[in-house]
Amino acid sequence: MPGASAGSYQDPYDHPSGQRAPQLPAPTVPAHVAVVMDGNGRWANRRGLPRTAGHEAGEAALLDVVAGALEIGVSHLSAYAFSTENWKRSPEEVRFLMGFSRRVLRRQRDTLNAWGVRVVWIGRPQRLWGSVIRELQEAERLTASNTRMTLYMCVNYGGRAEIVDAVREIAEEARAGHLSGRGITEASLARRLNDPDMPDVDLFIRTSGEQRTSNFLLWQSAYAELVFVEELWPDVDRLVLWRAITDYARRDRRYGGAIDAPVTAG
Repeated sequence: MPGASAGSYQDPYDHPSGQRAPQLPAPTVPAHVAVVMDGNGRWANRRGLPRTAGHEAGEAALLDVVAGALEIGVSHLSAYAFSTENWKRSPEEVRFLMGFSRRVLRRQRDTLNAWGVRVVWIGRPQRLWGSVIRELQEAERLTASNTRMTLYMCVNYGGRAEIVDAVREIAEEARAGHLSGRGITEASLARRLNDPDMPDVDLFIRTSGEQRTSNFLLWQSAYAELVFVEELWPDVDRLVLWRAITDYARRDRRYGGAIDAPVTAG
């Protein structure tokens, strides 16, 4: 079934707790949320299971977070599924992740399509299994006309790699005489990123208690608000997402500006 019309989108399933998304003023809801889905291996090892079991458990977490993003009004969600650095893991885990990514896309694309989610793949094709690329492209094709939310599946992605690829393209155009030095601006570089239409990240969430960005959406997250949560990724659900968004809604985003408001003694 190709992308459905806006009026025929299905609502996501309810959270088991019956809780509903918090009612926040629309301007305080982040348009673009980026998520580093960390902690799968530790979740599994703490239960005496192989690391791959954690990745399997993480599938339900991603689907519930997508559901929660839809319910609260997020328009763009980026999921760090496989980084350019993940090739350093054991061959067994890499093989599992490739096969698992392929199966998840096949299992969940119809649900995402029914919910009105447009899937966009961000990442390098080099080294990526052809079967995974085909599943990503099929998910993109199936959901291309959906407008309710965009889900960026970041597979074989790295922030530095993305910037390097953009700079390489600029250098080739300059060498060919199609671009002058003065034509190299932030805007011209941004147009050469994986998806020039991707909006800047408003809220950057990392799970598992780790406090680093791990080379994810470096350009797009220049002014993102960072929230680090303690839950390991398989334990994350829409309630965790809503908690992070509520935290975000209370923050004062100044984008480098400042207001002169001296505190006077009472």
